[in-house]
Amino acid sequence: MPSNADEDAGDRVNSKVARLIEQYGLGERFGDQLEARWTADGDQRESLRALADRFNKRLLDAALHDADVSSVDGEVDNLYRLLTSDDVSSGNRTEAQQRLEQNGVDIDQLERDFVTYQAVRSYLTAYRGAEYDRGDDDETRVDNVIETIQRLTSRTRSVAEKSIDQLDSTDRLSIGEYRLFIDISVLCEDCDTQYGLIELLREGSCECQSG
Repeated sequence: MPSNADEDAGDRVNSKVARLIEQYGLGERFGDQLEARWTADGDQRESLRALADRFNKRLLDAALHDADVSSVDGEVDNLYRLLTSDDVSSGNRTEAQQRLEQNGVDIDQLERDFVTYQAVRSYLTAYRGAEYDRGDDDETRVDNVIETIQRLTSRTRSVAEKSIDQLDSTDRLSIGEYRLFIDISVLCEDCDTQYGLIELLREGSCECQSG
């Protein structure tokens, strides 16, 4: 299996994304596709974060194939959501992890191999020499904000779930199977449109600017 060492942005040999492409047998053309999607114009262009998700789903699909696990259309996307989304309860995530383990997938290694958008950016720029100047700095700033919010949200979810479980186990709280929602919403009072904060950051504007 691939090494988990993070790549040095200035060293082609240590590119984590390049190593994983080789180790998981994704093919050289997959790297070409990532670059093409990042440098495309207009609506065809994909952000670094979207490319990281695309890459991780390919890793998951390859891991399922190596374990001789067949999947139907949409199953890889759903499994990836269960493993990574902040909107998924810890119970559902654990259930998905256990199901993969029972089918022969090394889930601990797989999750360590999942890459961040920074790793994709390093691979595209430092390893492949790709460039995309238009708005890239703005994208990086937005991605940094999104990552910070998601990290804090994940921490809040973890603390809240642990507290509920502890109170329930000591009979200070009575609750059945539950789902915990950590929601940050933004309401634009000019166009009266409400968004999830992460959704708004990714969209880049509210309805006021869509006309």
